[in-house]
Amino acid sequence: MIRKFLRTLRQLKFSYTPLVEITISKERLLHNLSVFKKECIGAAIAPVLKSNAYGHGLIQVAKILDEQEKNERSPFLVIDSYYEALILRNEKIISPLLIIGFTNDENIYHSPLKNLSFTLIGIEQLTDISANLTLPTHFHLKIDTGMSRHGIRPEDFTKAVECIKNNKNILLEGICSHFADADGDDSAFTKMQIQAWHEAVKFFTTAFPSLTYFHISATSGATYHRDIKANMLRLGLGLYGILPDSKDNRISSKLLPVLEMKSVISTVKHIKKGDSVGYNHTFTAPQDMTIATIPAGYFEGIDRRLSNIGFVTIGNIPCPLIGRISMNISTIDISKLKEAKRGDEVTIISSNPLENNSAAKMAVLAKTVPWEILVHIPAQLRRTVIK
Repeated sequence: MIRKFLRTLRQLKFSYTPLVEITISKERLLHNLSVFKKECIGAAIAPVLKSNAYGHGLIQVAKILDEQEKNERSPFLVIDSYYEALILRNEKIISPLLIIGFTNDENIYHSPLKNLSFTLIGIEQLTDISANLTLPTHFHLKIDTGMSRHGIRPEDFTKAVECIKNNKNILLEGICSHFADADGDDSAFTKMQIQAWHEAVKFFTTAFPSLTYFHISATSGATYHRDIKANMLRLGLGLYGILPDSKDNRISSKLLPVLEMKSVISTVKHIKKGDSVGYNHTFTAPQDMTIATIPAGYFEGIDRRLSNIGFVTIGNIPCPLIGRISMNISTIDISKLKEAKRGDEVTIISSNPLENNSAAKMAVLAKTVPWEILVHIPAQLRRTVIK
């Protein structure tokens, strides 16, 4: 009853104009999903919604995918944690879910959630689960093919099979792994992992002929999909229109960024040559300038490393970020804009991949990866789904 009340309360519409607006394009998201379905024929596509759907909004993205026709839905949505599973079920998302990350054993033992599968990430966890699980539960078994994080190593394969067969409540429906360098220029390590994967597939299909799912590739692994004995691809970055640097341009050229972030000019002022801007006066005006502030800083997701090198756009005109980016304020040079005024719209993150303030271009300037830029957008900022 309390949960129902809180959900109703959240759905009440209050009159409020946010300082920062984030839009998520349903059309682009489904377009990107379609691109991978066409490029990876023979492999089912499992959308990855971990880490707040890579900053795009866990609930918003899940609802888009959940509303697909039943015959178009993916076998399951991939998330990282049991907490994310609780959120989605609380929001009435009915799609099957796979938790790909670590789950505390107690949450596995006592979970009331339906259509939920857990990933067994190591031999120690599997041993404990085998000794204590009392309710039928679906699992995928993680195989370490060379990344040396989570996963069962080859020397533990026999013990893993024994553990699974010793407890009839362990319902093993799939095995999985993860590439370490599928987006790298040298394919040697990836090919080594593929070989290790094929040996694991052979071993576990012999022990468990009814296994349903086999997946090792994430977005960047799509390039190798035809060379892999797998029937599923976990689609994270590509779903949102992002593809790591790759020698294969067939897919990346077709993808469309899904997210756009906008704000407004909060102040406009004129400064003189020699005036400094922001903390630690890291910017000094080389001439008389017109500058503006926007009510968004590194808390709202404007990476602090973009201080003095990044851009926003106003009416498609690039405006440099000047001075140190503050927690909730950024300052921009609008000297080229004669008509700019308080309240004018500012695009912070553009959905046009060619713009200097696209997530990809921002990442280059900040010397990081686009998905780090996106996942740092706070979850509490409103995401609005548009066509």
